[in-house]
This record gives sequence, C-alpha cells and structure tokens, in this order.
Amino acid sequence: MHEPPHPVSASLAPFEIVNPGGKPDFLVVCDHASNALPPGYGTLGLAEAEFERHIAWDIGAAGVARELAAELDCPAVLARFSRLLIDLNRGEDDPTIVMKLSDGAIIPGNRDVDAFRDAGEFRHRIETFHAPYHAAIVSAIERARAGGAVPVIVSLHSFTPRWRSFVRPWETGLLWDRDDRLVGSLMEAFAAEGFTVGDNEPYTGRLRNDCMYRHATIHGLPHILIEIRQDLIGTEAGQREWAARYARHLRFAASRAGVREVRHFGSHTDPSLPISD
Repeated sequence: MHEPPHPVSASLAPFEIVNPGGKPDFLVVCDHASNALPPGYGTLGLAEAEFERHIAWDIGAAGVARELAAELDCPAVLARFSRLLIDLNRGEDDPTIVMKLSDGAIIPGNRDVDAFRDAGEFRHRIETFHAPYHAAIVSAIERARAGGAVPVIVSLHSFTPRWRSFVRPWETGLLWDRDDRLVGSLMEAFAAEGFTVGDNEPYTGRLRNDCMYRHATIHGLPHILIEIRQDLIGTEAGQREWAARYARHLRFAASRAGVREVRHFGSHTDPSLPISD
C-alpha cells in the first residue's frame, strides 16, 4: 500500500487555465503538458532521467498549446502533472489510466494502483487529479455555451520521431472519430504546404471515454486532436511556428458552413451514441 500522499494545495491544482478571458470560439486542451509530480510521490520509483522521456509527457505540446491560445485568443486548459501519475486522456475504466509499464520502463510506484489492489490510492488519484482537470474543461465549455458559442475543441499532443525501428514519416497527425467537420480542411491545407499528415496516425482518435469523446463527441461539439512530431516543437521558435500555422488553418476550417453547430456524429467505439439527423 502507498503512504498517504501530501495534500495538494490550491497552488498545485492539477490543471492550469491559460488566457481565461479569451474568446469562446475555441478551447485548447493539453492532457500531457507536464512531467511534474505533486508532493508525496517522489519519482514513482523511476530514475529522474525517465521524466525527460515521452513516457512522462508530450514534449513541446504545452508550449504549442500556450501559443495557440494566444494566437486564437481563446482559453486553454493544461495538465499540471505527468501522465505517469494518471493519464488524463483515458477514461476511469481504462486499464492504462495508471500505467505500470511504458515503453520499456516499469513504474514501481504504480505497481498496485488499480481498482482491485490499491483501490484507495487509485480512487485518490482520480478524485484529486483526474476529475478536477475534466471539471475545468466542462466549466470552460459551459461558459462558452452560456454565451451562445459553439466552441471548437482542440486537443494538443506530440509524438516521437521514431517508434522502435520505425521512422515516423509524418510532421503532424490529425486524430478523429466520426466527426469529420475539421479534418478534411486541415488535411488539405497541410498537404498544400508540402507536409506529410497522418490521418489517425501515429495513433487513433477512436478511443472511448478519452478527452475528446467525453467533452466533444458525446455533446456534438466540433473537435480535433492534433499530434505534432517532437523534434519540430522542441524549441520555443518551433512551438510558435506550429501554433501560428495551426491557428491559421483552424480559423479557416472552423469558418466553413456547418462547423459551428451542435451535431452528433456518434462514435466508432460506441454504437449506442445518438446520431443527428
């Protein structure tokens, strides 16, 4: 069993709100923005060097999210702690929400943390870190909707240039489920600029109860999950460049007819979800 973790103070809330007074037309979220851990968790038994790897965070994504919020003059919700503590882009019922093994690294501090063994610590992490982050996103969306806006939800992530021996050919990837209101325009825009864009690569946007599912898909809000290769956004200059590029293309994509409407497309992962006529 784990020792009781230290209380999390308000200054260590599990999320950060960037540009809270921004326009409600867009909302940027970044689930894997940080490689930090709260007091009481040490390094989860890992060597400190492991926290510089992709297993702990999406390198460069936080910088792009901040710059994108500035470019679009919209709010952003960023995670404050590492996904090794709890993965905010997973549902509470996902067995990988607290990772025990990631890219060859065993996480000793997570060994027993699940709903069956150390259930108390598992519930603590959900209630203290996972739930407040998602509540902050809900609040931002509710503010936008209360003002009559249909916000475009943009999730920012990054990926490694290589996966084992495979050299990933994409500069950026667009992850989506069944709502195609944004992806076509964005794919065309990047292709016109000479980029190789992954269509649901290097991961898939079809993941039940992930961040986009719970905040956009089930509510019929337009959305897209953006992946950018880490070597392109490892510097502030690269982060500004990609944020400006995406801001330009997102504004155009969101201006197209039918985008800023509540419309339910359903999900490949959940046949029970309603689909708008």
